[in-house]
Amino acid sequence: MMNLNTTIVGIVFCLFCYCSTGWSQNALVFQTDFGLKDPAVASMKGVAYSVSPDLKMFDITHEIPVFNIWEAAYRLNQTARYWPPGTVFVSVVDPGVGTDRKSVVLKTTSGHYFISPDNGSLTLVAESLGIAEVREIDEKVNRLEGSERSHTFHGRDVYAYTGARLASGIIGFEQTGPLQAPSVVTLKYQKPALIDGQIKGNIPILDIHYGNVWTNIGGELFDQLGIGVGDEVWVRISGSEKILFHQKVRFVTSFGGVAIGVPALYVNGVLNVAIAINQGNFAEHYGIEPGPDQNIEIWK
Repeated sequence: MMNLNTTIVGIVFCLFCYCSTGWSQNALVFQTDFGLKDPAVASMKGVAYSVSPDLKMFDITHEIPVFNIWEAAYRLNQTARYWPPGTVFVSVVDPGVGTDRKSVVLKTTSGHYFISPDNGSLTLVAESLGIAEVREIDEKVNRLEGSERSHTFHGRDVYAYTGARLASGIIGFEQTGPLQAPSVVTLKYQKPALIDGQIKGNIPILDIHYGNVWTNIGGELFDQLGIGVGDEVWVRISGSEKILFHQKVRFVTSFGGVAIGVPALYVNGVLNVAIAINQGNFAEHYGIEPGPDQNIEIWK
């Protein structure tokens, strides 16, 4: 009987240990503009691994163009919805590192966590996933020991360290720092809208490899224009108050719907309207760069 009781106690203890380590772990997902030519990313992951060797770590990208807060915001929003609640994202595109910009943890109403400088990087996930709470990181307790004199590598010393502690369950969200107003710094941009028969939108990103121009105009909003496959519409693209493209374009289901070298309007893989040149580079040809001030208008 004693051996049976001992065995049962041992099994219960093992299950408790497994639940408190394996089951409480959430994914830790990184994004930076650091590139992979030096050990910056590896240093961040080393800090996280030292916090908890059981952590599962993943990457969105480390090739955000340097200092490009807008692209950081877009890539976070493009990716986050496909990860389960509880996932902790560490996004470090931080041209203001070491200044008075805040380091925050955003908890969205979807149950995701985002650790980032509060510089606009959280604009789109805050909108699409909703703000539940925002806390400012308390660096007195959530900072890599011995890094206090370093003021230019918060990605390693503060964000990766805090993210690992949160994802591993060593601390809860409430322990990341003091509660802030439920808001984050946001970047201004043209939200998709149908006004007097004309759709207005933004060009947030490019399909980089091919030079296709993606918009934030959803396919359902575009359908309200009453455009069918094969119809032509007017498209005007402008950046910094300069018109870069203005002509009629055929709406197609795939690039083969127009001749080689001809522009085409289509719905892309994330179900937004996009424009491309069949077997060409639209962005390069017309000098188009993505960003919050890059706009597109479409009408019959």
